[in-house]
Amino acid sequence: MSEISEIDEGFYSRQLYVLGHEAMHRMGSAKVLIAGMKGLGVEIAKNVVLSGVKHVTVQDEGMTTWSDLSSQFFLKESHLGQNRATCSVQQLAVLNPHVVVADYTGPLDENLLLQYQVVVLTDSSLEDQKRFGELCHSHGIKFIVADTKGLCGQLFCDFGEKFEVLDRDGEMPASVMIQSISKDNPGVVICTDDQKHGLSDGDKVIFSEVQGMTELNNMGPVEIKVRGQYSFSIGDTSALSEYERGGVVNEVKQPVLLKFKPLSEALQDHDLLVMNDFGKISRHKTLHLAFQALHSFVKKEKRLPGLWSQSDADYLLNIVRELNEVAQLEELDEVTVQSLSFTAQGDLAPINAFIGGLAAQEVIKACSRKFTPLQQWLYFDALECLPEEKHQPTECSFAMNGTRYDGQIAVFGSAFQEKLQRQKYFLVGAGAIGCELLKNFALMGLGAGDDGHITITDMDLIERSNLNRQFLFRTRDIGEPKSKVAARAACDINPQMRITAHQNRLDADSEGVYDYCFFMGLDGVAAALDNVEARVYLDGRCVQHQKPMLEGGTLGTKGHTLVVVPHLTESYGPAKSSSSNAIPLCTLKNFPHRIEHTLQWARDQFEGLFKQTPENVNFFLRDAAFIKRTLDLGDTEALEILGGVWSSLHDMEAGGQRPKSWEDCVRWAHCKWESLFNNDIRQLLHCFPPDEKTTHGLPFWSGSKRCPHPLTFDPSNTTHIEYVMAGANLYGQIYGIKGTRDFTSIRGILENVHVPAFTPKSSVKIHVTDKEMEEEKKRECDDAEKVRLEELKGKLASPSLKSSAQMYPIDFEKDDDSNFHMDYIVAASNLRAENYDIPAADRHKSKRIAGRIIPAIATTTAAVAGLMCLELYKLVQGHQKIGSYRTAYINLAVQYFVMSQPSRPQQFEEKCNMNVCSLFYGNSVLFSGHKERLKKRVSDVVKEVTKEDIPPHKKMLELIPSFSEDEDCESVPTIRYLYL
Repeated sequence: MSEISEIDEGFYSRQLYVLGHEAMHRMGSAKVLIAGMKGLGVEIAKNVVLSGVKHVTVQDEGMTTWSDLSSQFFLKESHLGQNRATCSVQQLAVLNPHVVVADYTGPLDENLLLQYQVVVLTDSSLEDQKRFGELCHSHGIKFIVADTKGLCGQLFCDFGEKFEVLDRDGEMPASVMIQSISKDNPGVVICTDDQKHGLSDGDKVIFSEVQGMTELNNMGPVEIKVRGQYSFSIGDTSALSEYERGGVVNEVKQPVLLKFKPLSEALQDHDLLVMNDFGKISRHKTLHLAFQALHSFVKKEKRLPGLWSQSDADYLLNIVRELNEVAQLEELDEVTVQSLSFTAQGDLAPINAFIGGLAAQEVIKACSRKFTPLQQWLYFDALECLPEEKHQPTECSFAMNGTRYDGQIAVFGSAFQEKLQRQKYFLVGAGAIGCELLKNFALMGLGAGDDGHITITDMDLIERSNLNRQFLFRTRDIGEPKSKVAARAACDINPQMRITAHQNRLDADSEGVYDYCFFMGLDGVAAALDNVEARVYLDGRCVQHQKPMLEGGTLGTKGHTLVVVPHLTESYGPAKSSSSNAIPLCTLKNFPHRIEHTLQWARDQFEGLFKQTPENVNFFLRDAAFIKRTLDLGDTEALEILGGVWSSLHDMEAGGQRPKSWEDCVRWAHCKWESLFNNDIRQLLHCFPPDEKTTHGLPFWSGSKRCPHPLTFDPSNTTHIEYVMAGANLYGQIYGIKGTRDFTSIRGILENVHVPAFTPKSSVKIHVTDKEMEEEKKRECDDAEKVRLEELKGKLASPSLKSSAQMYPIDFEKDDDSNFHMDYIVAASNLRAENYDIPAADRHKSKRIAGRIIPAIATTTAAVAGLMCLELYKLVQGHQKIGSYRTAYINLAVQYFVMSQPSRPQQFEEKCNMNVCSLFYGNSVLFSGHKERLKKRVSDVVKEVTKEDIPPHKKMLELIPSFSEDEDCESVPTIRYLYL
């Protein structure tokens, strides 16, 4: 990565949308040392290698033991007695061909550490942390300490005396259009009401395209003070010219300089603790002392506290009390200290996944100078995973007996391990989160017993862009089913796993596979899905069958987790409407003012020209009822669809659009260019000239309405010729005609293309609002249009047309750079943007927006999967207290964590002619109402259910619609089954 252009965009595709090219370029020169290759160390190393630094060295003097297999996914039973770093280095190296990975089996020393820009210590002594921390601080080396003990974790960062953060949060800089600017002190800027400005007090902005008060366009960054969601003040504007119209405000992100204390000083500063669960403030302050006490215990006893040993716990508590004489904590959580002592020998995959994800993100911050680092301590615990009923366990039930689950048995005991292995779970999705979950499942032994089983389904095949974060996949697996390869990789981690892999989409069409019997045989479901609709559907199925569900998702550095427990917590619930984020159709068609608008317009052009029209032609050719169905849509829409079908079936010489040769395709593309970027704009300006006024006497072209200008085709202009090249090739593909990328050849053809003259028409009506557009669709055709529709029906009735060749519709695929799809989108969008003086977007940004790509990075995925599996521990134990469970919202970019108790379910009522019908889960259904016939029918259904052993929900789905038909009730809305 010595040059930005050398970044492998195919491999780093989704991560680039999180970090950006500049940050990735800085990471490409960084060398990182990670000390300790137990479960936590390998988790950090995996994430850092995937992220794309220059070099990673993994250090460990220790040999593999049985307890390591509980969380170290690159170690196998055959590695017992061998060095952990040596056994892991090869598998780490194959994760990313762009990163050099080496192992080091000697002890840490000064000469070694001075070779690296970032040093990470895991499983280290406090003496080493202090000694190497001072060394790194004095030499400007970024220093990170990470540690886990049982259900508790610790993270510390020291990035030196002066560490510059170039981008605090990674969010896109705000950009909004101006409605007005007052001439006052302070001057108040009011933005257009289509978008909140999203700025904060103290942010700095620059102005451009302001008319009238043009002095603002030449000013440097101006500090703002927020007055409302759509307004802010900027200082004294009273001496400036009068504002007329237009203008854009763009946020300018400012670098931040941070100072860190070395570890030995930071140990005494409790203000440096970053809280992640505000219900555990005293607990985490106590853990800061407890981890120090644990180091003292190990130094003196040469071992960790005994498993569930009360005497060792008392000893550790005494050390903490001594430390608190200096710290003076108001509230010392002694129960937490004892729990830490009882479980300190435990080594849990979910805890390592979470802390490892966070620690690796701090490494990325240190290398890239992007995002806000941890300042400086973070403690995390999941002690609510322990049994809810307090009892005195026997040490023998937690003893390590030489099995791969020893690290987990040390915390939960052998009986729980056996129960975990008997579980039957359904994992939906084998993408980034799915891979992390499967890795954790294999380490935990979920479903790995004789009676256990995991079913996984994912319909997708592995692509190269997956390899950067879906770490169970390798280059050799590209093109293979994700579920199949992920299942095989999980079994490689733990050969005892019992997994069945499917390639089914989870929807109504697969209910024959995932039916009542399938769901009733499950203990739970894990959702690793990438869209809301699929989550809602799976949630409904789990609610329907009363099965718990684990759900998680990520968006770049942001993540969330949710656990759904029957009868105890709220379900995922119905999909929220996204209409508020939808772009108005009139904006897309005539009044774009952001690059997102032009990209969506280009995507719509692609779908209409190269997919929808060819599909309509094919429907016409094979379906005799196509014309009738189309006419049922209404005259206006039918005229457009049938006109497109006719023109696609007739040669250009006959007045149609069907090409016979590659030259015809180029001719079509040039004419389409003229239509979209010249003629349509001229027609718009004919209807609304630049000096047009509204009925209120205000400028029509103001606020969010940018006044466009037509373009003149220039074959020497790169964007112009790229549009023709991409458009001609795609047009050729839908007719089976082969094209070329040779610009010289295309320019030669263009010399002989005649473009018809265009004159704007005064009869054309252009809609200003979506309401006008909807009314236009509903209106009946005028006489001329009706004649045209009848003519089309007659022409399409010709039997000779049915023998026409089928067309080849194109499905948009953003990740294939050879298929012309993104070439067309980028060129079309940027030409449209040029029409409206909107700044163009490069291919990378265009692909993210038009391809609706979800930014993703391995660190967040690992952390979210870890949190999900902590909730799994509680589900398997059968926790019944809602306070034991956690819903999580995290943002690793800014160390934002919200761990909260899940919401309780709401009770819903169905009203039918003012009679209230309440539906409850259980063995019976109760309704209250005054109609005896309704009561009798419900009673009959309950009896029938009992007799036939049919699940109640299936009968209810049949019963509810019949009420509105037979009982003269109002329309009854669909019942959504929620846990009550």
